Amino acid sequence: MYERKDRLYRKAKAQRLRSRAAFKLEALDRGLLGPGHRVVDLGCWPGGWLQVASRRVGPTGRVVGVDTRPMAPLGLSNVRVVQGDVCGEEAVEEALRELGGQADVVLSDMSPSLSGVRDRDEARASELVRRALDVAVRLLRPGGSFVCKIFMNSDYPELRDTVGRRFDRVAATRSEATRKGSAELYLVARGFRPQA
Repeated sequence: MYERKDRLYRKAKAQRLRSRAAFKLEALDRGLLGPGHRVVDLGCWPGGWLQVASRRVGPTGRVVGVDTRPMAPLGLSNVRVVQGDVCGEEAVEEALRELGGQADVVLSDMSPSLSGVRDRDEARASELVRRALDVAVRLLRPGGSFVCKIFMNSDYPELRDTVGRRFDRVAATRSEATRKGSAELYLVARGFRPQA
């Protein structure tokens, strides 16, 4: 049974994290985020991943979030937020300017607004994975890393193969913070190759 205010929700509130999703990134990190890194977070609202990334990269790092929704300031000096659509070029260009150089890591926790029509929702989710990969290819430094939410659907094998052509190593993992019954997985890709 779905429980919105579960243990992780309460834990996030107690730690002043913007969402329980922060625990997903903490579990996925495993050395991806380090001091001084430049990080882009696609679909950053409400800011839980920004908070985790900010701590991991420290004062010499930079984290830039992009989302269509406005977000209350986090009060973190190494975080900038671009309000815009990652499917448009303006938001990506602005994120690159705010980043001040190529990204070490591109994160995407993007998920479509659900319509209730399964085929449409799956197609939109797959489209967001492809767009996140396009942005990662554009922004990442050689050897950089990419973390992307993906759903176990009919497009999964093709999408995983597509990501695999641009990175040395790709693993799929399910976070313990993911709600039971969800088809959500994360691809963790390391060793970006600019020339596929």
